[in-house]
Amino acid sequence: MDFSKSMAVAASGLRAQTDRMKTIAENIANANSTSPTKGGEPYRRKIATITQNFNDELGATLVNSGKPLPDKTDFKTQYDPGNPNADAQGYVKLPNVDSLVEIMDMRDAQRSYEADLTMMQTSKQMMASTVDLLK
Repeated sequence: MDFSKSMAVAASGLRAQTDRMKTIAENIANANSTSPTKGGEPYRRKIATITQNFNDELGATLVNSGKPLPDKTDFKTQYDPGNPNADAQGYVKLPNVDSLVEIMDMRDAQRSYEADLTMMQTSKQMMASTVDLLK
């Protein structure tokens, strides 16, 4: 395999996983936020997407981060009649973010990132070994 091809594939994976981790971090940061306006909706969880496309120039399939999609699950509710965002029954809408799920997704993205980084380092070492053999 061409070293530049393997490096390009790994680099596309690194970029996609970085964007995925940014989306997950945004979800975690907003896990406890309520609506800024009375009666409005709180933060809605975003789902990171990754697309693939075949690059004719490289002859390899690369991945790209797509536009994050909104999670359509229902918001959580909490009884808090003293909260200014409470409805007539005293319930406050909370984001549909589950911190445990986000942490698991973050760990998965981190492991994928590490695998891509290892692939880049291995390709670099193989390229250096090839150059040494040619001396």
